[in-house]
Amino acid sequence: MWPQQFDYQRADSIAGALAAIGADGKFLAGGHSLLPAMKLRLSTPDQLVDISRIDALRGIANGNGSLSIGGAATHADIAASAAVGAACPALAQACGMVGDQAVRNFGTLGGNIAHADPASDPPSVLVAVGASVTIASADGERTVGAEDFFVDLFETALDDGELITSINVPDLSDHQMAYVKLPHPASRYAIVGVCVALMMDGDTCGHAHVGVGGATVKAVKCAGAEAALAGSSLDDAALSAAVAALSDDIGEWLTGDVAYPEAYRSAMAGVFLKRAISAAKG
Repeated sequence: MWPQQFDYQRADSIAGALAAIGADGKFLAGGHSLLPAMKLRLSTPDQLVDISRIDALRGIANGNGSLSIGGAATHADIAASAAVGAACPALAQACGMVGDQAVRNFGTLGGNIAHADPASDPPSVLVAVGASVTIASADGERTVGAEDFFVDLFETALDDGELITSINVPDLSDHQMAYVKLPHPASRYAIVGVCVALMMDGDTCGHAHVGVGGATVKAVKCAGAEAALAGSSLDDAALSAAVAALSDDIGEWLTGDVAYPEAYRSAMAGVFLKRAISAAKG
């Protein structure tokens, strides 16, 4: 199918983009989520405002204990960034797993999270580590925690006319972390994706961050699993307790289909939690 007729405008600044967007307009960055939706008439904006060449939206900077990633930074930029690799290597891993190289070269982190596909990779990491999203509009700027940003299936806290200017990630360079997933054999989307970040004190886990996606309609922070891992030596008993808690954490948000039903995805979430912990420990 073809999209309905729309107007196109390229913005050269954040202020210009916000001034140009209409009530039924959409911001266009990489276009890998928006354009297919438009072709299927699932999204029918009457105007596209291209933000892909706004330099202020493409930077990656580390300072004051956090990492600031521009909304139009590409997955390839993030996967290759030394700053991201040092502060939050799980995010670099996740962005390196998105689509294929062509998608990673043009697709952006801001566009990815605005689309909020439950099977995408970066949201699980952002929710796990307690990232936040800075959003601009004609009325000003606000910041929303990643856990609150993802609301439901393809639903976020974004309002019409709002633009993601940056994704702010805590510097967790003192943690051991990993993102692992069970990929769909055809699409490579996550049937289950799990992020784990561990603060280790010798052989003891001081505290843990856990996020799950793919198995759920949105990325979910798993407080029960985190509590089960904290203070443990990550032995078999602790892992079993964490898996049981994880099942409760994601139960409300579980999703499934004919090929991969809810029960299977829930079981795989536990399996991949253990794999993520193993990968994080190295």
